[in-house]
Amino acid sequence: MATQHKVGGEVDAFCTRCRLTLAHTILAMVGTKIARVRCNTCGGDHAFRSAPGTTDKPSPSSRASSGGGTSGTRAPRASRSSEDKVVISFEEQLAGKDIANAPRYSPKDSYKVDQVIQHPSFGLGLVTAVRGNKVDITFKSETKTLVHAAGAAPAEKPTFNPPSAKATGPADKPQAQETQEPASSPTSPAEG
Repeated sequence: MATQHKVGGEVDAFCTRCRLTLAHTILAMVGTKIARVRCNTCGGDHAFRSAPGTTDKPSPSSRASSGGGTSGTRAPRASRSSEDKVVISFEEQLAGKDIANAPRYSPKDSYKVDQVIQHPSFGLGLVTAVRGNKVDITFKSETKTLVHAAGAAPAEKPTFNPPSAKATGPADKPQAQETQEPASSPTSPAEG
């Protein structure tokens, strides 16, 4: 009987630091699978690794006995056809698109999904995703992430304001205000 694990519970797992199968505390789970554990001996956190020789998959003998069918041959599943992936060739993706008028790629231009472009190195491409100033473009050989809309008005750059040359004293003492006196002659005060 399989035990139900939960975060905070304990499980035997292989510790990558101790190199032994020891008791661990479960830190994270993805669905019903244990994802991350902490060794109760050394305190190290790591991805869950089951004890060597154990598996969470059913054994071949239990699968054969639960099948209830003939042994040795397997009947194809009816639902298998709905799980098959449909692969569309690059040429089929470009069918019906205006390839002749495809603009030449430039990082300064902006693009939209399903737009055909002509890249100088990679050839014809189809824009499949737009994320901020980046686009995913599918070419015949692979998908590339490229920059776009870099020619737009640049964002305001921060300006550097150096500190003033005025000497300041300690912050906890008030500063004396400098007052400007009317212009008087610096010769002698007793001029008359």
